[in-house]
Amino acid sequence: MTSQPVSDLQAMLAGMEPVLDDRPYRFLAAGAPQEFAAMYDRIFAIIYEDEGQTIVVRAQPEDDGPPFGRITLMVHSSLEGVGLTAAVSNALAAAGIACNVIAGLHHDHLFVPWWKRTEAFEVLTALNKKGGG
Repeated sequence: MTSQPVSDLQAMLAGMEPVLDDRPYRFLAAGAPQEFAAMYDRIFAIIYEDEGQTIVVRAQPEDDGPPFGRITLMVHSSLEGVGLTAAVSNALAAAGIACNVIAGLHHDHLFVPWWKRTEAFEVLTALNKKGGG
């Protein structure tokens, strides 16, 4: 993992170092503000769309919707780097695995179906070892 943002595709792929979180996550429509506040300690991300707010939370049994596994790419990829999202999504698509990406300032976070998380992690680890080449 580097402290400076990486923008070269081969360097991003070689430095991915994927990490699989052991907790499931869910994508939920944000409800009333008090409901939203009650989930504060388990919110991973908030996405604002014209149709409303989506929150990504560490899953609880009472949550609706399918569970997702989260894989974090530990490379500090540049927000202006080109090709990392395409490379990982293409590798996962070739394995028949859906992927939703949320990019932070320092890392990319991939959300895959919970039951496919280990397979997705293996695909990304193999891509990392190849360095994308």
